[in-house]
Amino acid sequence: MRPAEFDPQSNSDNDTAHSKTLRELARHLWPKGRFDLKFRVFFALFFLAAAKGLNVYVPYLLKLSIDKLTPGESALALPFALILAYGIARLGVAVFGEVRDLFFVKVVQHAQRAIGLSTFKHLHELSLDFHLSRQTGGLSRVIERGTRGVQFVLRFLTFNILPTLIELTLVTGVLVYYFDYSYAVVILVTIIFYIGITIWITDWRLRFRKVMNAKESKANTSAIDSLLNYETVKYFGNEEHEYRRFDESLAGYEKAAIRSQSSLSVLNILQSLVICIGLAVIMLHAARGVVEGSMTIGDFVLVNTYLIQIYLPLNFLGFVYREVKNSLVDMEKMFELLRVNADVCDAPGAIELCKSAANIEFKNVHFAYNPSRKILKGISFCVPAGKNIAIVGSSGAGKSTISRLLFRFYDVNEGSICVGGKDLRELSQKSLRASIGVVPQDTVLFNDTIGYNINYGDPSANFEQVKEAAKLAQLDSFIDSLPKGFDTEVGERGLKLSGGEKQRVAIARALLKKPKILLFDEATSSLDTRTEQDILMSFKEISRNYTTLSIAHRLSTVVDSDEIIVLSEGRITERGSHEKLLALNGLYKSMWDSQVQEKSVYR
Repeated sequence: MRPAEFDPQSNSDNDTAHSKTLRELARHLWPKGRFDLKFRVFFALFFLAAAKGLNVYVPYLLKLSIDKLTPGESALALPFALILAYGIARLGVAVFGEVRDLFFVKVVQHAQRAIGLSTFKHLHELSLDFHLSRQTGGLSRVIERGTRGVQFVLRFLTFNILPTLIELTLVTGVLVYYFDYSYAVVILVTIIFYIGITIWITDWRLRFRKVMNAKESKANTSAIDSLLNYETVKYFGNEEHEYRRFDESLAGYEKAAIRSQSSLSVLNILQSLVICIGLAVIMLHAARGVVEGSMTIGDFVLVNTYLIQIYLPLNFLGFVYREVKNSLVDMEKMFELLRVNADVCDAPGAIELCKSAANIEFKNVHFAYNPSRKILKGISFCVPAGKNIAIVGSSGAGKSTISRLLFRFYDVNEGSICVGGKDLRELSQKSLRASIGVVPQDTVLFNDTIGYNINYGDPSANFEQVKEAAKLAQLDSFIDSLPKGFDTEVGERGLKLSGGEKQRVAIARALLKKPKILLFDEATSSLDTRTEQDILMSFKEISRNYTTLSIAHRLSTVVDSDEIIVLSEGRITERGSHEKLLALNGLYKSMWDSQVQEKSVYR
């Protein structure tokens, strides 16, 4: 499955998908190597069986007590021991149930945590292609509903459906043993009709649940997308358009929710009708036995109590079945997400990049995001260790694609890229990326403090190192002017900072990482001329200790590079120093004259 094909708004519902989901869930319920959790599952099941066995015995104690108190019995003394035993048994059922939950709660929470963490890790391991096509709001709802479904299914499959079946079997056996098979026949017929109606109508109702999920995901995605683009909405005055778009999704959800609730009412009425008919038939049968003298009053109460004990959880079983089915639908989408394969993976036995390796070499690299449109067409160049190489060209020439390929967000279609003499496909992604510091053109910051965002380059760095990185990025005077300094919140995606301030934070973050290779992708595009020149002076000092690849549109930022490579339509058309390229009087000279002229116009 290609990552882009995952649709958080789609729904799947079939027995194969559900069985696959349950197998995946069972793996977390009985995790390998976690004997402590297996121990808890075993004892939870033990106390579950004990509670149900005791619960079946409680009505029998009540029967004996009633028979002892019935006029005409030989002993009319207060059956103190039986009543005390009845009370203790009732208490035992409650205690055993709580102890069961006490043992199982850690298993449930561990499963939720493990599945949630696996999903989060897997999302980070997926390719850039997946994340460029994702719908953040829809994905968040898939994960939220899926993890919530894990807890529901684990708890109710284990502690409602299973115990109800155990209790049903025990009660039926007791009624057949003490009375006759006719009671068991009526109970079984009632249950068969009840379960049949429940399954039939619930499966019909699931279509409304699917629509509700799809509309909810769409509404959530729409809302998050609108809020993230708050400024754009305001620029164009499209608030009413956003309201209508959001309300359309809410209206679809409302319609599906009403139909779902209406069908639920129909189901509840039919379930109650089946149970009441079965209960009336059995009680009439038991009452006739009392009249005929084949049963005592205690037997009549015993039958009634057993029926209530069966039908109450059976009534709840209808709700559980519906919710388990709903939860399985929700969980299936989350597990489907876990089955999405990453386009870029480490090769078996991938090697670690040597820490001293810093040279880069592109060998006849061809690449296309889409087979119908090639981006790079036979690119070859070398960046020797410690040198500063720049790549320039017009928009769409393939400059940023080179940075993405170097960072191995994508694999080349043809040719190879080597770092330290090793093909990137032979290296572990972690060691490769640890060796490269990137300053992107579009800097997105975490919704945290300036200090946190700089420290993100190396979470183990101390405060003094963070301050030094900020100073190298010409950010120290700005931070000193803020009332909270490094503790200043930057807002969602860094929207509280200007474009230039965000880029300087990104530069400081990359420098704090202390990589062997620095990659600047239009790193000064949002800076004013003076700040740009200050940072370029810092770059000159910094670059002496790094292998530097600069991707630039502003030619003034790369004039001091050891070599400048000019891209045009995915091919290298010119290369050399600034002076040499000007002397060629080609594409670079044309770009330089155009930018100089533009600069003089706006001066």
